[in-house]
Amino acid sequence: MIRIVVVGRGGTGKTSFVALAARWLCEHGGGPILLVDADPDQSLAEMVGADLAKAGVRTIAELLEETFIAGTGTTSGVAPSERIEGRIWEEGLYEGDCFDLIALGTKWVEGCYCLPDAALKRALERLVRQYRYLLIDSPAGLEHLNRRIAEEVDLIVDLVGASKKSFDHVARARRVADESGVRYGRFVVAGGYQVDPAMESLASSTGMPYVGRVEADPVVAAFTLEGRSLFDLPADNPGLASVGGILERAGYAP
Repeated sequence: MIRIVVVGRGGTGKTSFVALAARWLCEHGGGPILLVDADPDQSLAEMVGADLAKAGVRTIAELLEETFIAGTGTTSGVAPSERIEGRIWEEGLYEGDCFDLIALGTKWVEGCYCLPDAALKRALERLVRQYRYLLIDSPAGLEHLNRRIAEEVDLIVDLVGASKKSFDHVARARRVADESGVRYGRFVVAGGYQVDPAMESLASSTGMPYVGRVEADPVVAAFTLEGRSLFDLPADNPGLASVGGILERAGYAP
């Protein structure tokens, strides 16, 4: 099992990176793959062609709401993660041909993702054994990393954009990972599609290994705008190839 977490500020293209990484790994014999959408925007499913509603799949936040608010359950006494673990496996897991997907969903209670995060963490501890790759799409903030959804990670990819704040994010993410006790093998920096090749030296200045940038491809942009699955891209798409190159340089090719 190889665990990869993608972090970065909002707008750097984390979700499309994860979708393209999943597509590339599937095509190069990297399956089975478990995708985790920890972003409340819930864009990952659409980008990989997974219609959760049509498949009758619930997000973890929805399962928590149904179990402990709409239902007759209570959060007192027994950890919610334990009480809905079976429901996550049965109702919260989208099963595809090469990948499966779990979505965290929107906030269960105002201002806090603590309970959905705890439920996801416990589910992953028992669910990931059957997968070769685990890819986690993190939201813009660092609280999910701080709560250690995955305590042991092989690779953290910080996807940077064309702004100083994005590059500053690298140091903060590294510090949060270290201070929260996340065990990781490598922490690398990759340029998002907005990063010009001339900025590569700035990315390298973060002190972390720089493993390349995502190609700014108009076809990928059009697919994203139209809500089409990135799994339907042509096999020779340059954006797809660039993400594959990043994974290879990071040392995690199939």
